[in-house]
Amino acid sequence: MSKQFSVFMAALLILLSITSVQAGMKEDSQKIKAMLAKQMPDLKVTEINKTPLDGIYEVIMPPQILYISHDAKFVFSGNIINAETGQNLTLPQRDKVRAQAVEMFGEKSMIVFAPKQVKHTITVFTDIDCTYCRKLHSEIDQYTKLGIKVRYMAYPRAGIGSASYKKAVSVWCADDRKTAMTKAKNGENIPEKDCKNPVADQYRLGEQLGVQGTPALFLESGQLVPGYVPADRLFKGLEEQKKADKS
Repeated sequence: MSKQFSVFMAALLILLSITSVQAGMKEDSQKIKAMLAKQMPDLKVTEINKTPLDGIYEVIMPPQILYISHDAKFVFSGNIINAETGQNLTLPQRDKVRAQAVEMFGEKSMIVFAPKQVKHTITVFTDIDCTYCRKLHSEIDQYTKLGIKVRYMAYPRAGIGSASYKKAVSVWCADDRKTAMTKAKNGENIPEKDCKNPVADQYRLGEQLGVQGTPALFLESGQLVPGYVPADRLFKGLEEQKKADKS
């Protein structure tokens, strides 16, 4: 057997192996999608990826990540951690999915305070009556002065139908939402109004994203930063992350 023929056969076997793996993954993906379409019809599958675990796939359905067996019989959520290195393999993907979910919701359904020149964008889940939410908003000019766009989404901690929820609805339904937001954050009474609004959907999204308190800041990367962060410190952190991403 010539050397050239041996090389050809080795290449052919590799090609056939890759083709077989791709066919197997396609078949597994079809099973998984069919199961999810039946069990979770409201969620859209955006990615199905292999994991380091044999027969287990990572399924991305913003804002969720699930792990599903190749035969679509077993589903679990949580973190995959490399026991040797301690690396959390799920975390980067979770941030990515959070960012996708926020962007899928759309900026038109948010109340936005933007600078003339945007350097960074944060999305803040906020409660009208939350003390530190009010503190953050009292410094909104400092954030925008540094080039940070602040996009508000409602997260009334007391839940749908609460007094804070109704205030969030009134702010959204106001003729000037930004002015109404500022007045409400200052403790001023604003006219109670009702209209078609995204408040309940924003609250549910916050729950799905893991918001447990307010303010909850989501960076463009999808990273969750819980609690109030002064504008200068936030800007410094965002700049450092930007440099790290480029390196």
